[in-house]
Amino acid sequence: MEQKSVLIGMSGGVDSSVAAALLKEQGYHVIGATMRLWTYSDSCNMKHEGCCAESAVEDARRVCDKLGIDFYVMNFKDMFKDKVVDYFVDEYIHGRTPNPCIACNKYLKFDALLKKALAMGIDYVATGHYAKIEKGEDGKYILRASEAVKKDQSYVLWSITKEQLSHIAFPLGGLIKSETRRIAEENGFINAGKHDSQDICFVKNGCYADFITDYTKKTYPEGDFVDRNGKILGRHKGIIRYTVGQRKGLGISFGEPMYVVKVDPESNTVVLGHEDELFSRTLTAGELNLLSVDSLTAGA
Repeated sequence: MEQKSVLIGMSGGVDSSVAAALLKEQGYHVIGATMRLWTYSDSCNMKHEGCCAESAVEDARRVCDKLGIDFYVMNFKDMFKDKVVDYFVDEYIHGRTPNPCIACNKYLKFDALLKKALAMGIDYVATGHYAKIEKGEDGKYILRASEAVKKDQSYVLWSITKEQLSHIAFPLGGLIKSETRRIAEENGFINAGKHDSQDICFVKNGCYADFITDYTKKTYPEGDFVDRNGKILGRHKGIIRYTVGQRKGLGISFGEPMYVVKVDPESNTVVLGHEDELFSRTLTAGELNLLSVDSLTAGA
């Protein structure tokens, strides 16, 4: 039987490292790759050793050396700036709260990297995401939640197409985090005890507003906090510092919990309200990707 090949995205963290080890154990020809996504400067999250840190690249390289597999560093910085960073900044400026990891998965990991792998004659792309891919009775691939409920990342993978799913592997889908660390320790990986990063890789110390101000070279003026009726409640420090649902960090006391219920860039106001004002009976959704719709219809 012909040996299948897989390109594994290596962040330098324990998850992708263990994913690479499992794939090799399963008999794949494994090639490790770290994606150069951002310039290593003060605007990168060096403190938390995110995927921007040079040390993360070296950790990935050492794991690949330990496994005896090839390792490459691939430059995707221009696309990352265009599709992820610019998108992130633009969303905040327009009063919305983006998830840059979703954009990175959509345009970088499971589009650009996958296309590069296929062009190189490699069969699959894999990552250390906690999610599962199953093949339905109709032969179509379905994205499923991982066994690790608290670590499940299937929600940030919603944009993957059915065609892409047939060329993707998620080796950690059946594991919980403690098992992943145990496997890393058994393999003697340098990053077995490395802490998980919850921060955005290109934003230092989670300071989104400071990053946006520095990146755009613009200032975002103060404005009014208002209630639903337009009554002025106080002053905010610039709309990029607030997101719907936020309660802490408003810089003003009301004697009772108040939440951001709307950010209005046109009037430069931030609308505050009580918890029940956060909820709505309707929503508007876009960019739907019904990954399992054919399988669900066939089984109905």
